[in-house]
Amino acid sequence: MSTAVLAKGAQKNMPVSVPARPLEALSTLFRSQPLLPLLLAGAAVIATVVALLLWAREPEYRVLFSSLSEADGGQIIGELDKRGIPYRLGEGGNTIMVPSDKMNALRLQLAEQGLPKGGSIGFELLDKQAFGVSQFAEHLNYQRGLEGELSRTIESLGPVAKARVHLVMAKPSVFVRDREAARASVVLTLQPGRELGQSQANAIVHLVTSSVPELNVDAVTLVDQNGRLLSQTHSDNSGLDGSQLSYVREVEQSYRRRIEDILTPLLGNQNVHAQVVAQIDFSSRESTAERYAPNQDPNEAAVRSKQTSEHVLEEDGAGRGVPGALTNTPPNTPPPTRATAPTPAVGTAPQTANTANAAEAQAGKSLQSERMINYEVDRNVEHVKSGLGNIQRLTTAVVVNYRTVLKDGTPTPEPLSKEELENINNLVRQAMGFTESRGDALQVINSPFVEADTAVAEQAWWKTPEAYNLLMSAMRYGLVGFAALTLWWLVLRPMQRRNADMNRHVLADLSEPGTALVPTAKGTGVMVANQEHPPQTLPRKSAVYEQNMQSLQQIAAEDPRLVAMIVRGWMKKE
Repeated sequence: MSTAVLAKGAQKNMPVSVPARPLEALSTLFRSQPLLPLLLAGAAVIATVVALLLWAREPEYRVLFSSLSEADGGQIIGELDKRGIPYRLGEGGNTIMVPSDKMNALRLQLAEQGLPKGGSIGFELLDKQAFGVSQFAEHLNYQRGLEGELSRTIESLGPVAKARVHLVMAKPSVFVRDREAARASVVLTLQPGRELGQSQANAIVHLVTSSVPELNVDAVTLVDQNGRLLSQTHSDNSGLDGSQLSYVREVEQSYRRRIEDILTPLLGNQNVHAQVVAQIDFSSRESTAERYAPNQDPNEAAVRSKQTSEHVLEEDGAGRGVPGALTNTPPNTPPPTRATAPTPAVGTAPQTANTANAAEAQAGKSLQSERMINYEVDRNVEHVKSGLGNIQRLTTAVVVNYRTVLKDGTPTPEPLSKEELENINNLVRQAMGFTESRGDALQVINSPFVEADTAVAEQAWWKTPEAYNLLMSAMRYGLVGFAALTLWWLVLRPMQRRNADMNRHVLADLSEPGTALVPTAKGTGVMVANQEHPPQTLPRKSAVYEQNMQSLQQIAAEDPRLVAMIVRGWMKKE
């Protein structure tokens, strides 16, 4: 052992030369510094454990926004960089993910700044118009702004992920044949797994028509990302649309809730189930009827008009012909002359002659009278227009559960009596407005219900998302612990044992007689054999003890670090 140590010390006293290879230099460094490998291994283990702990404590990332345009993505990333918030990109850079604990707050803060804008330009386009812009460019900017605003409004709906609106504005003209009505086309990109109902499609169509002047409902085309036509033309009324089907379901649910609400306090919750089928007439009818009553009494009827005509006719002996003296002369009578004109006799009264002439004139005439009276006719005109959505028939089925009674302390199902079923039947009739004339049908059945297996339907606790997240966190920290234990067992522990063995060998060499530690220029001691003064055999053990004590005191005075290292090795060993 002394020869090996001496050779080792002689090698260290030789001039230091630059090694030819890096591995030789590294090995020489490790031999000259025994604690260096242990320190490097400990630092590597600590760095590995810290990295694993940081990985285990890394927050879960969730999607902040997806399907972003390049402009919106750049603005959002710039805002996140300003706030110092970590983020990740996915799906070709169109998806931004942030830590889950900051996702909701970031969405609200970015929405306050108007991000994301959705790639569409609204009426803010009109804020940047240059001076002297033409009328055509002004109309075009207004159209683009209106399309962008409509796209943003439609994208705010739940099932819609993205919307694109194309408008053809109305073209007014003083000539009727040159006028063009407005038209619109809307393309929707729905959320994954979502569908757009007919009522929702009609709502979007009416939204567009209400925002564009002179735009009719029939001029709007609504298409989804799969090319399916969602808008219906209103010219064809042969089939039911979504609003009519929704009305039918609403009527049926209303009657069902009425029946269950009135029976639940009597029978208990989950002990009654009802189904209602409504037949509703959506056809539109108009009828006009005109009715006349029988003939009325003339004395009671109202006179509408009255007309009376009288005619006076003369006999054939009366004078006819051309007016004149000759035509007024009776036949076979010469015309009177002034010389032959009769003279009244003396004493004849003039009244008698006038009366005779009047009687002769009355005897030669006849009177004809006509009277026509029109009465008001009794007429009744009725115009009837039937409304849409009239209930034609209701069909109702009600199932009632058995009553649960205690028999000998055991709950036993028991059917209801006939009187109770009759009362339930009457209550249901009143609740649904049973009308026999329109053909309503009602059936009430008393039957035991099959209890649902709640144990099977209920999801196991270890399948819940909370349990899954807890398991993943435990696996992460378990992996960190396993890695730390492996590094300790395979790296640090063997190196610590090797260092302890080296310290033990140094102490054993120091205890050999004839070996001394010679200090070098760097302050490290090298054990060499004393050749000039060979050791003498001491007859007593005390002399050896004193010599070793003196050597150790000299070593402690020259290099206290070496002594401290040796004492530390003893303390770790024992």
